Amino acid sequence: MEKKPVMMIVDDEEMHRAVLAQFFQAEYELLEATNGSDVMALLAEKRVDVILLDLVMPGMDGFELLAALKRDERLAAIPVIVTTAGSERAAEVRAMEMGAADFITKPYHPAIVCCRVKNVMARMENEWRKLEQAARERQILEMRHHIEVDALTGIYNREAFYEKTVELLQQNSGMRYNLLYFDINCFKIINDLFHVETGNLILKTAGTYFKTITEGIGLAGHMEADHFAVCMPDDMLDIDILLEGIDNAIFSLGIKNNILFYAGIYSVDDVLLPVDQMCDRAHMALNTIKGRYKTRYAYYDEKMRETLLEEQMMLREMEFALSEGQFCVYYQPVYSIKAGRAVSAEALVRWRHPAAGLIPPVRFVPLFERNGFVVRLDRFAWEDVCRMLSSRIRAGLPVVPVSVNVSRLNFYDSDFCDTVVSLLKKYDLDPSLLRLEITESAYTDNPTQLMNVLKKLQSLGLKILMDDFGSGYSSLNMLRNLAVDILKIDMSFVRDLENSQRAPAILRRVVEMAHDLRMGIVVEGVETKAQLDFLSSIGCDKIQGYYFAKPMPQKDFLARIEKEAER
Repeated sequence: MEKKPVMMIVDDEEMHRAVLAQFFQAEYELLEATNGSDVMALLAEKRVDVILLDLVMPGMDGFELLAALKRDERLAAIPVIVTTAGSERAAEVRAMEMGAADFITKPYHPAIVCCRVKNVMARMENEWRKLEQAARERQILEMRHHIEVDALTGIYNREAFYEKTVELLQQNSGMRYNLLYFDINCFKIINDLFHVETGNLILKTAGTYFKTITEGIGLAGHMEADHFAVCMPDDMLDIDILLEGIDNAIFSLGIKNNILFYAGIYSVDDVLLPVDQMCDRAHMALNTIKGRYKTRYAYYDEKMRETLLEEQMMLREMEFALSEGQFCVYYQPVYSIKAGRAVSAEALVRWRHPAAGLIPPVRFVPLFERNGFVVRLDRFAWEDVCRMLSSRIRAGLPVVPVSVNVSRLNFYDSDFCDTVVSLLKKYDLDPSLLRLEITESAYTDNPTQLMNVLKKLQSLGLKILMDDFGSGYSSLNMLRNLAVDILKIDMSFVRDLENSQRAPAILRRVVEMAHDLRMGIVVEGVETKAQLDFLSSIGCDKIQGYYFAKPMPQKDFLARIEKEAER
């Protein structure tokens, strides 16, 4: 049963109360009071929806009660309809000025009295609906703000930036816009040096700056970590002034470090392009100036577009290519200067695309490292190498140890060791024939896990090679903690041998250090007789490079080691 609204009838005359009660007893729950003091006492205990109030009463009269109700926030919203004699015009005006909702006059006409009460209640219900609607709208706005705005920086988060940028471009279709993608140089180092609080202060300051410069003309968003995006009109963008402004804002924080923002810029020439792809293009332009500290920004161009289209093609076709055997393993021999023949080799994946031809790994490996497909590609190569070695051994043909590349993503797989071990068992191979090449990035990502995994593999008889030694910033630190078996010296050292006075000295010391640590050495990138002679003079025997052999198909590699075995 629906609960009735509550009406309080206030009159010191019992007859008047009885008449009014007769009009409303069917629709309302009724309360009665004889003066203002009784009303206040009842209101302390009972919720009331409407009051019919006689102005002339003993004790606290109607005017005093109206004043008391308005002073109390809990009671001020209750509609009050005053009852008066027909001649009390001045009293009616005063009551309305004090907040009465309406008035009815004596003697009471049932239809008029009921209509006036209904009208007042209808107005109050409408007001309540407006207030509720306004409250709901405020709540929706607050929720939307919470959903759309990044809590740290105070600007749009990634998804909201995408959505709002679409709206901005659609609403201003006649205006040309640029989309800029920013990040901070060495932000991880800043966090390590100054703690997260300082890093957050930098991000907040950047968010405030980007919000200020786009106010009323564009949009700013915090994408992730130290990455920001800005969309603003082309004719209002002066990138040099913009970067100078963010430099000054960050400098004002007084942080003792050179904190610089870099930008990639995509000039929006297709407003129908999804905004995330616009950001990708601007980000691609940004990536072209990574490490080039004198260049602070770059524009996306058609060459980048071609690269993007090629990447999309490779991502679209990678699964089919793997299942159809388009990927194959090439081998680059490692030669011993003393022996004059190949003593090991490195397995390198190539993609024989039916339309694009032979695709080198430098074009697809970084892409597959970003999307995780490199793990499956690595394991394809490992198995192909194991299959080749096994078939050669069964046929009584010569073999040499082969090293395979191990992407850092493999070390996030708890089954990595078991996968390697199961391959050796499946093909009945001695562990000394399969070598694993790791890079510095695998160590810097998760050093403890990497060390534990490699110790286990070494205990099974596998040799571990550190690839591109000397190309990173932490190579020596990694050597201190990680007992690898063989160092592969980065080709950059060899390239500088003839043009730098320091390179030969450094290389000589690296070789001495490796010998002291009882590590093997392979030098990569050897192309000339002069380079070979110098390396031989400082005790380097194992050489990999074009001077002896380029990477070659399996058939050519096997023919070469067979021919050399006959000598």
